[in-house]
Amino acid sequence: MSIQNIRAFTFAPFPCRGDFAQTRARESLCLMKQRTGATHVIFAPRAEQATPYCEKISWVSGVSDDELRSMILYAQQLGLTVFLKPTVNCSDGVWRAHIHCFDVDVPCEPKWSNWFAAYTAFQLHYARIAEETGCAMFLAGCEMVGTEHREAEWRRLIADIRSVYRGPVSYNTDKYQEGHVQWWDAVDVISSSGYYPLSCWEQELDRIEIVVRRFGKPFFFAETGCMSVHGAGAVPNDWEVQGTPDETEQAGWYAEMLKACSRRPWISGIALWDWPADLGHASPYSVCGKEAEAVIRRYFSLPPHVASPLFPLSC
Repeated sequence: MSIQNIRAFTFAPFPCRGDFAQTRARESLCLMKQRTGATHVIFAPRAEQATPYCEKISWVSGVSDDELRSMILYAQQLGLTVFLKPTVNCSDGVWRAHIHCFDVDVPCEPKWSNWFAAYTAFQLHYARIAEETGCAMFLAGCEMVGTEHREAEWRRLIADIRSVYRGPVSYNTDKYQEGHVQWWDAVDVISSSGYYPLSCWEQELDRIEIVVRRFGKPFFFAETGCMSVHGAGAVPNDWEVQGTPDETEQAGWYAEMLKACSRRPWISGIALWDWPADLGHASPYSVCGKEAEAVIRRYFSLPPHVASPLFPLSC
């Protein structure tokens, strides 16, 4: 399939059981497409482990398989291309990027072999659903920075995913980490979280382009966004920023990000963070009804750019 012109939102990230069974969730997804012109959607089913150092991963509290299948089908009926990105978080609130074990096995301490066995089971569960429902891409996790140096395990995981899912496989690394993942050759598409400060986009894209050229793979931002809070444009990745509401700063950040990305033909698209299932309980990152929504709609309505011949955007 062609991997280009991705104009996406992550919809209702990390949904709980029952979230996708609500009529308002379908209404919100339909509204997302109508108001922004999005052509793609990412669903990010949840799993949890108790702490960053726990070997056990559970996804029983997440959206049920039937709910997820039904929502994928509904999105496809709306004409949206669906990507699936199963994501694990820590129940104690520590960011998943800090998940870590000793690199040398120690008795009575968590071990990488056990953690990757649990993580693989989680990923394969959803890779099978992605295959059954015809999802157009599978992303094998998100911002797992503390695990990424375990190259052999990640290569084995991706091979296992390919045994049950026939579509293109990606992995969503975190901001600034694009050049540190040594196993990009194992995936079909490189992706990362583009939470870069206002006025820094050109230099960061220059840096990422070196990685993309090195591996010769398609690239897209599997996450990017900024809160509508004063000061968030300088630290768009910090969801704890406190300040007064500021739609104009959010819209300005989006305008700069989209302008910078639109000038780089090696970028196959973007997925914005996020669009809620319940519009009455949206996060500060939401753009629904804000100034940034119009900025995004103008960008999403532009004719697709022509991909660079240096980077064949098909798998």
